[in-house]
Amino acid sequence: MNSPYNEALGATLIERTKREQIVVVGVTLPGHTEDDTEASLDELQLLIDTAGADVVARLIQRRDAPDHTWFIGKGKADELREICLAVDADTVVFDNELAPAQQYNLEKLLGRTALDRTAVILDIFAQNAHTLEGKAQVELALLRYRLPRLRRGANARLSQQRGGIGGRFGAGETKLEVDRRRIMRRIAKLETDLRDLQQNRQLQRKGRDRSGLATVTIVGYTNAGKSTLLNRLTHAGVLAEDRLFATLDPTTRRLSLPGGEPVLLTDTVGFVRRLPHGLVEAFKSTLEVASSADFLVHVVDSAAPDPVGQIDAVREVLTEIGAERVPELLVFNKRDVAADVADDLVADHPGSVAVSARTGDGIDLFLRTLADRLRSITTIVELLVPFDRGDVLASVHREGEVVSTVETGDGLIVRARLSDASAGRLAEFVVPSA
Repeated sequence: MNSPYNEALGATLIERTKREQIVVVGVTLPGHTEDDTEASLDELQLLIDTAGADVVARLIQRRDAPDHTWFIGKGKADELREICLAVDADTVVFDNELAPAQQYNLEKLLGRTALDRTAVILDIFAQNAHTLEGKAQVELALLRYRLPRLRRGANARLSQQRGGIGGRFGAGETKLEVDRRRIMRRIAKLETDLRDLQQNRQLQRKGRDRSGLATVTIVGYTNAGKSTLLNRLTHAGVLAEDRLFATLDPTTRRLSLPGGEPVLLTDTVGFVRRLPHGLVEAFKSTLEVASSADFLVHVVDSAAPDPVGQIDAVREVLTEIGAERVPELLVFNKRDVAADVADDLVADHPGSVAVSARTGDGIDLFLRTLADRLRSITTIVELLVPFDRGDVLASVHREGEVVSTVETGDGLIVRARLSDASAGRLAEFVVPSA
């Protein structure tokens, strides 16, 4: 018997027995332009390619509000059906989020699978989840997405209906009720498992806090080069590929800054415009590494069509997870392929730096800037360390940056930059300020 994870994901949202032929649909709503819609569809096309399918046509409509039946108007829906027949499309993917009823009505009208952007992103996450926690988080998001869509008939072409949970139980209302109960039980079990994993992560974080080292978290849009930067700085050996959401699991490594002070550097999952709320909820324990950090390194792809829009999208997610107040350093990556754009972005964002994580260009300036920013948020304390307390002196050197050392009759007067946690632990040696 398949494991619950494989049973939920065994037939993923987009079939990959062959490269599916996809028609993408975008709707321009008030407050947006057709250029915005085109740019969003370009990104959706990249997502679909990452998921293992090919876009063969696209359709755009401007509307004052979504149609409650098909999201697009009835005339456009008929036009969409003709396009699908002309290009022999397997699936239609909407850039906008579809309600379960709209999805169901579209499938009946078009005679083929209808998905939305959320389904594509969930599918990519399902492919790339490898750790126990990552798999549980993705499965939880998938099941929450699937639960309101159980009204579909047993013969629907969506793979999660054809081969998903509850496929062995007959058709009709009984099957729906059995499916619903099984999914709700599985969701409850996953939530419990993730709470346990979150507690373990919190214990690990407390251990790191006791080390007194500053924590720096790398955030940014997917495929901005976060993992490449981590590998460049720490030789972490993290998977770094030119595709969306190549890595989902956080990786932490120790990094020594130019002044000698060590920090803990963590890579995180990439963000994307309109990241599904269910994924943000499911990955909250993983994303907490950003909200609990002392400092954020916000990596931006200088070669992207809309880097400023990507900055805004990342900051929206940071606000959603409570990390909007953590100090950040903007790092415009990929200067090796977009030097002029990177330099212009630095000019427009004072205090930022431009680098190439792939070639190492600008890394020295980045490290000096990061060290200066961290020093600005740490406190210089003065300690009187007895001559026989070499362990205390070693802790000061290990956890902070020693500014000066003066020998006196009572011991060593050490001025050092320390985090609040380190200063608190060494409180008995701190010399009160006059």
